[in-house]
Amino acid sequence: MEKVKLYVMESYNELMHKVTWPTWENLQSSTVLVIIASIIFSLIIFVMDFIFGANPENNVFQGILYFIYEMFG
Repeated sequence: MEKVKLYVMESYNELMHKVTWPTWENLQSSTVLVIIASIIFSLIIFVMDFIFGANPENNVFQGILYFIYEMFG
């Protein structure tokens, strides 16, 4: 039990005195960067899905490649 208590005390000490936490401005800019990157990646995946066809059985969203296969297949 003494080892657990020592571990908790050392962890607390390290978190309070040795870890450098980001400032509020750094945290906000990092969050904005992550949100923008997530939107860009999701748009890239959507475009790839649209070009190559996500679900050929769906008459609403078939993709360009599905129509090419229909023309030559």
